[in-house]
Amino acid sequence: MPNDPEAVKSLLQRWIARRVAPEAMAWFEERLRLHREETPERDLHITLGLIPRRLGKADLALGPDELTAAEAARSGWTPKAWSVDAAARTLTLLAAPPPSEGFTHRFKQLRRTADAAETLALYQGLPLYPDPQALEWEAGEGLRSNMKSVFEAIAHDNPYPREVFEEHRWNHMILKALFIGSRLAPIQGLDARANAELARIMRDFAHERWAAGRAVPFEIWRIVGPFAQDAEAVADLTRAFEAQGAGATAIDRKAAALGLAASAWRLADPALAADPILAADIKSGALTWETLSQEADALAQSLPREPVLPNAAPSGV
Repeated sequence: MPNDPEAVKSLLQRWIARRVAPEAMAWFEERLRLHREETPERDLHITLGLIPRRLGKADLALGPDELTAAEAARSGWTPKAWSVDAAARTLTLLAAPPPSEGFTHRFKQLRRTADAAETLALYQGLPLYPDPQALEWEAGEGLRSNMKSVFEAIAHDNPYPREVFEEHRWNHMILKALFIGSRLAPIQGLDARANAELARIMRDFAHERWAAGRAVPFEIWRIVGPFAQDAEAVADLTRAFEAQGAGATAIDRKAAALGLAASAWRLADPALAADPILAADIKSGALTWETLSQEADALAQSLPREPVLPNAAPSGV
């Protein structure tokens, strides 16, 4: 797994320099020089607080070549949603030697006093910090946040959960994503870390939604399909595949079809055969979870969003 901390720091500094005024960059480079030495934690906090004012809050808006360089420096690093101030805060933390108590202690102290933007930057940087396993509890605290942006800073386009979370925390992260209306597609390792217990949880969630007369998020079937190894699981997929009205959409049907195609149970193929066009599209590769996710993204802008119940999210993340 590529992981070159010096390359990461070099990239961050280069990206920031391309996007801020020379005098602002001169200030920032001087602060980095100071923090590479043993400076009081108070000075580090001051720098982190001044960064947005000095460097601005614009999006990094990385190009394809820059994102490729990020992946080469750190496998799975996908900073496409990062801002200039988030990049600068992360670089400052990476440049400063950890205190005697260790980096985890520093992270905890910063998280306890951070505002919303600082919190986002802290969690986006998770895959880049030293001793990432020691920060799992802190990441779990972030997942409990009632701010969707904080949750997605950890869950989306971030290799940290895939690499570090134990199964229980991983499964509850996926479940909370559904409760708060967050998409599953940007979660790295979604297919590789799917498991039978999570598939069961997804089916239970679907049954609860059906019983309440509410729509079932289509991405559930991506997790259920590979573990649909009995008649009951295939029946759930078939129910979603055959749903008519009550908010059922073409995307829901396609998702259930992909789930059926992933099942090895003998009843899945006859159910999918009811729509030979979809079956052929799946077989040819014209319909995949990636193409369906793109279709859903394009459609989302024109559809009203379902309200999120603030107290509905599971508490055990």
